[in-house]
Amino acid sequence: MDLDELLSFQPLGKHSLEERDESRPSKTSKAEGNGLSDQEKLLLLQNIDDDDEEPLEVLEAGGVKRMLLSLEKKVLRNQEMRIKFPDLPEKFMESELELNDELQKLHIIATVPEYYPVLVETRVLVTLLGLLGHDNTDISLTVVDLLQELTDVDTLSENQEEAEGLVDALLVEQVIALLVTNLERLDERSKEEGEGVYNSLSILENMCEVRNNEVMLAAGEQGLLVWLLKRVRIRSYDPNKLYASEILAIMLQGHETNQRLLGEKDGIDVLLQALAYYKRRDPGGLDEIELMENLFDCLCAALMFSPNRERFLKGEGLQLMILMLKEKKMSGNSALKVLNYSLSTPKGADNCNKFVEVYGLRSLFPCFMKTPKKSKKVGTSKSEHEEHVCSIVAALFQNVTTGAGRERLIGKFLERDHEKVERLVELHFSYSRRLKEVSVGGEDEEDVYLARLDAGLYTLQMVDYVLAELCLCEKGSIRERVVTLLGVHGESLEAIQQVLREYAVSLGDADTTKTLNQLADKLLP
Repeated sequence: MDLDELLSFQPLGKHSLEERDESRPSKTSKAEGNGLSDQEKLLLLQNIDDDDEEPLEVLEAGGVKRMLLSLEKKVLRNQEMRIKFPDLPEKFMESELELNDELQKLHIIATVPEYYPVLVETRVLVTLLGLLGHDNTDISLTVVDLLQELTDVDTLSENQEEAEGLVDALLVEQVIALLVTNLERLDERSKEEGEGVYNSLSILENMCEVRNNEVMLAAGEQGLLVWLLKRVRIRSYDPNKLYASEILAIMLQGHETNQRLLGEKDGIDVLLQALAYYKRRDPGGLDEIELMENLFDCLCAALMFSPNRERFLKGEGLQLMILMLKEKKMSGNSALKVLNYSLSTPKGADNCNKFVEVYGLRSLFPCFMKTPKKSKKVGTSKSEHEEHVCSIVAALFQNVTTGAGRERLIGKFLERDHEKVERLVELHFSYSRRLKEVSVGGEDEEDVYLARLDAGLYTLQMVDYVLAELCLCEKGSIRERVVTLLGVHGESLEAIQQVLREYAVSLGDADTTKTLNQLADKLLP
């Protein structure tokens, strides 16, 4: 079709333009080429295109205030109709639909964060939060969706001042408590309400990007932690359970107040029950693997608060972790990490003695003797595995100091012609070589130390601590074997002594530093 045909084209059918308006034939005949050049025809087409385009709406402060005022009016109107006709939904439904439409219009404000202060100053934010408790959950879900968009992490990161003002105002109005109240009434079997749960958690995560400590503290105080525990307790997997586990892990990481609260709310038992599901079965996919790992991370973070270790002991957490090691399922690697957190430092003494008492050594030392290949699905590396195992063995030597438990621990290193001693020396040389490869030329002292930690300095310190304890025990054959194996590679006990002294210097605990220096002195009097 050429340009003349395009300009003269009329759609076929009984309602053609000619039938609708026969009084303007001259215009049509002119467009068919009578007196118009090609340039004029092109200009005419351009004008037609321009007429079809609607001008973009530019949002100004005055427009924002009018929108907010309109919202306030719709809210009041809906309240009046509900009070006047409480038992006649058909009477107040129209006002509810108008209110919902007005809320939808506010999404445009999320594209212009410079107007966030208007939301705060006009107290419309308070009105929005009040609607989270609206009798109609559709209204509350619309507000949740709006808040999620207003707190979008990309928007907040590009407008720091406005973001801080908005989040601070939300915290002052106790948005988390209001969200939790709304979460408790939502039925996730409904697709819309399930999405509302997800968006509610997204609001919390977005706010953390701006005010992490304040949001995490408020989340514990205002009931979110308790709700999250209820949510992860549900056995079956779903995306909201995964998201809940992520938020719970964030709340516990480095926040002692929330770690304490979790213990007080029987959270240790809840986490153990949730993890027990994986003692004899592997997760069904990558997302469920992430869920399982999040639950293990929650448990590890909770064990950083010492009183939770006692709850872990009473809840038979040790037995569950040992069973996971025996079953050799995907959960085994993370079970080692939990054992490391529960047994380490002198605060783990009760757990260490119980671990030996319930025959945990039988499950631990196969992991010590052979590092499993890294699973494609689980991210535990060879170095992480060896670090956890060696740290556990070191904690046992530190905390199980007398009696039958100590004898059983040392006896493990006498079995099969000292094979576990040979494994220790093998690890010593492996990590020593790694540390020698770390470049130290012209770098900052702290950077060098961090690089050495990445190369396995901590694992080497744990290995050499255990070697020193074994060399000083009453079983002389162990010391002889260690000296012989070191000598084969041209080293002596001085290498172990040097590692111990460096380890003692790096610690901030005076008692532990003194103990390590005494151990190093006894190793080579």
